[in-house]
Amino acid sequence: MRSVRLGLAVLAVTALVAAGCGGGGDDGATPQAPAATAASGDAVNLKGVCPDTVVVQTDWDPESEYGVYYHLLGPNPKIDTKKKLVSGPLVAGGKDTGVRLEVRTGGPSIGFEPVSSQMYKDPSITLGQVSTDESIRFSAKQATLAVMAPMEISPFMIMWDPATYPQFNTIADIGKTDTKVLYFEGDTYMAYLTGTGVLKKAQVDGSYDGKPGNFVAAGGKVAQAGFATSEPYIYQNEVKQWGKPVKYALVNEAGYPFYPQALAIRAADKAKLAPCLKKLVPIVQRAQVDFLANPQQTNALVLNLVKQYNDGWVYTPGLADYAISKMRSDFVKNGSDQTLGNFDTARVQRMIDIVTPIFTAQNQPPKAGLKPDDIATNEFIDPSIGVGA
Repeated sequence: MRSVRLGLAVLAVTALVAAGCGGGGDDGATPQAPAATAASGDAVNLKGVCPDTVVVQTDWDPESEYGVYYHLLGPNPKIDTKKKLVSGPLVAGGKDTGVRLEVRTGGPSIGFEPVSSQMYKDPSITLGQVSTDESIRFSAKQATLAVMAPMEISPFMIMWDPATYPQFNTIADIGKTDTKVLYFEGDTYMAYLTGTGVLKKAQVDGSYDGKPGNFVAAGGKVAQAGFATSEPYIYQNEVKQWGKPVKYALVNEAGYPFYPQALAIRAADKAKLAPCLKKLVPIVQRAQVDFLANPQQTNALVLNLVKQYNDGWVYTPGLADYAISKMRSDFVKNGSDQTLGNFDTARVQRMIDIVTPIFTAQNQPPKAGLKPDDIATNEFIDPSIGVGA
């Protein structure tokens, strides 16, 4: 799903690439600040409990939305520019946990392979970023179990030019017109939006490849999919041919409440990893809170990784700061019980109900009788950890 952003990155001007090359020195090492909230004692000792190297597979290039994992890396992480990964001591609250962390890049670096599939191809991966709809899609043959949701709300959105369409406030408003909506072919939420009549099938166009050319050429007369943590900033500040605000509505608000890029294991690994997850998941919960409170050095590492990997992905300091601001205000939230990272069973069931007929029609039926606890668990969540707690 992140691949819509590749074209936008490749199209960016050289000056933006240079602007996005902040961070550490020539050796690629960027010291990380201790977490703001320190865990203590045996709670942060993962040696002999977790794998010697905990491997996290992301679904895209480095960016602030995934900063929680980079925030867990200790000082002077090792960057492998060929394999597009970074590794170092796994640190919690400024303390070495006794194991290492390896964060791998996804998207183009793994041939746009879904993370679920990549996890089954490569058993060295401990955890991967798997959104709820993807977990349902692969539940029959490549089952994953989400153990934490770093973001409560997905930033998936549809945007438009407010000067052209001042009457639009929701995605349903777009559907009341014949306005063309550009999106990336294969995104499951669009099948939901058209299947429920929020948008008309005749008005959606799956040719969007992440490049801003069509939106700009249309003078704002089309709407376009994207991410609320990036495109609004990019179009106003980095797409010189546009250079003005856009307005957007979230897919979540249209009734598609999936958990984006949840942290997941292979379902069959639960018993083996349970002792590790009991300690590791609260560490990740705290790291997300601490990262958003003190993002500067971690963002510097993210920017430096983009520079070191040099694979066409563009990420600028301004965009990184914007993403943090939007995550704080809109997307990294506590659940209804004031806990960060846990799953609402009814919400997961709603997603099963929505996408099962979609995937079945695509000849990829989910596991028969799939239940919420087949794809998500709160067993390892620390309910006392939350944003503002």
